[in-house]
Amino acid sequence: MFKGGMENLMGQLQQAQEKLQEQMKKNQQELEQLEIKGEAGAGMVAVVMNGRYDVRRVSIDPSLLKEDKEMLEDLIAAAVNDAVRKVEAESQKRMGSLTDGLGLNIPGGFKPF
Repeated sequence: MFKGGMENLMGQLQQAQEKLQEQMKKNQQELEQLEIKGEAGAGMVAVVMNGRYDVRRVSIDPSLLKEDKEMLEDLIAAAVNDAVRKVEAESQKRMGSLTDGLGLNIPGGFKPF
């Protein structure tokens, strides 16, 4: 049987779950405050987005205003997509590390998540 019994294991799992929920809430709050910049056209179009995918700012180099409308639309779309990918990567990085160091003492062969 497990060292410390099943009751000990269940207690550890409960503590881990509480710790995980607390850290997830903290990470979500931090992501909401985070500002990530996506760019296109060698930085001529930039979009700043938070971790909730809200666009905060868009900047367009004035020289692009003389260009073709379709090209400008494509650059804006590309900058937004770049920002979305960066937000997703940062979110995955933060959420992926949540289970590290939870302090579970689980017998070999079992994983908490």
